[in-house]
Amino acid sequence: MLQSGLFRKFPRPNFNLALHVSADLPSGMVAYTPGYAFANVDTVDITVYGEGGHGAAPHKTRDPVVLSPQLVLVLQTIVSREVAPSESAVVTVGSIHGGTQHHVIPNEVTLQLSVRSYGPKVRGQILAAIKRISAGLAATAVTREPSVSILDLYTPSVYNDPGLSERAARILSTSLGAEQVEKIHPVMVGEDFGRFGLAKLRIPSLIFWLGSVEASHYREAQAGKRKLPTLHSSQCIPDPDPTIETGVRAMTSLVYDLMGPAVQRSCLVCLAQAPLREGHRFRGPYTDSRSACSRDLSSF
Repeated sequence: MLQSGLFRKFPRPNFNLALHVSADLPSGMVAYTPGYAFANVDTVDITVYGEGGHGAAPHKTRDPVVLSPQLVLVLQTIVSREVAPSESAVVTVGSIHGGTQHHVIPNEVTLQLSVRSYGPKVRGQILAAIKRISAGLAATAVTREPSVSILDLYTPSVYNDPGLSERAARILSTSLGAEQVEKIHPVMVGEDFGRFGLAKLRIPSLIFWLGSVEASHYREAQAGKRKLPTLHSSQCIPDPDPTIETGVRAMTSLVYDLMGPAVQRSCLVCLAQAPLREGHRFRGPYTDSRSACSRDLSSF
């Protein structure tokens, strides 16, 4: 959307808002994180080269299968010994592939990495260290320098505007109840919503978590009697009705408040003229008791 000119074709918004389902929070709750909330995600491929040969004569080869696990271990020292302890980072080697036969030493082994960070400085530090360490280990093995490819699959970190985050927390506490709103730590998963905040317009952004776990399952998990499935698990089944209701109420209350009094008054006129389901009421800070609009906007 951004590449297609979203903010050129449409007016610049004052805010970017989004929500994401949480597999850790009970339905009816929301959570927010001021500042960095989701991580940079880089995907890196490394090819370790050697000189293959017969498994019975390893002394006549340069074995990339032996070199590769050494590289995996040393890569872990980037986070433990190079990145400042006050920063957060992850270097995960999720895949190693090499060789096709029991008795044949291959010419190469490939490693697939997932690299996580928050700020641009630490991101650059990690990627540079991966290249340096890969080349250094190859030199000690007297073999060709590995190929290190940073794939074009980069997802930037999500930075929640601190002022907007705290304002949203106050709005949500009023709409849902203070006990239903929680401030939580950032996570190292990625979310491409961050691109909207990184656009040249630098629009204040916020993404918050929407609880989706059935209340009884959550209580059992808190008591150590159940393990909650993670997001994207085949066992992760959101509690539909309260999750959807809370999501609609949360997003509606945020948008309504952030639009400002002028637009809010227009909304009240529309609501006053709209049919109302029996038993539904709307309350809100801008309800005008002198008009026909006395509906409860906080439960809309």
